Amino acid sequence: MVLTQHAPAAAPQAGGLVVQAAAVEGVDALVERARRIPGVERLTLVVPDPAATWDRFRSTCVPVEAAGGAVTDEHGRLLAIHRLGRWDLPKGKVDPGESLPEAAVREVKEECGLREVSIVRPLCETWHTYERAGERHLKRSSWFLMRASSAERLVPQHEEDIREVAWMDADGVQRVKAGTYATVRAVISAWEEAVPRSRI
Repeated sequence: MVLTQHAPAAAPQAGGLVVQAAAVEGVDALVERARRIPGVERLTLVVPDPAATWDRFRSTCVPVEAAGGAVTDEHGRLLAIHRLGRWDLPKGKVDPGESLPEAAVREVKEECGLREVSIVRPLCETWHTYERAGERHLKRSSWFLMRASSAERLVPQHEEDIREVAWMDADGVQRVKAGTYATVRAVISAWEEAVPRSRI
């Protein structure tokens, strides 16, 4: 979801929806209606006060902190996981008392079976909502650019519904982008800007 005071000049991209909202109070209903429209992945709300709208929206959600990694090997390939029928990147909830970098490294190790993972730098943040037990949750995922070696054996964490872990070359990255979530595509785009293209 993007909040802005001014309508975009260009038409929305495929999967995008632009809606004018007259007041902060009506935003929750607009978001819920947009979630039910097939094919809508990005919602742009044109509102009088974006900051107040964001604060109001956040107050209606259960906050969830998560962290993960866009992991690169020595060949410039991206590490991806296949979970619940889609390609994704390794990430998970932050445990109590755990820092974001600690959580990101732990999640990558657990979900992919790696022993050695190092953080290069923070990469980006993504936000998404989901319903659980009748409540709307707002998850902020903090992503880190990481390195690991392809010499290590990859082991999917089956108890987290991960069926496959793989290093993706340039063609593989395009396949992942074609079959994943909009937020993960944003992380991959940030990774592509930060890392030279795969040499394999």
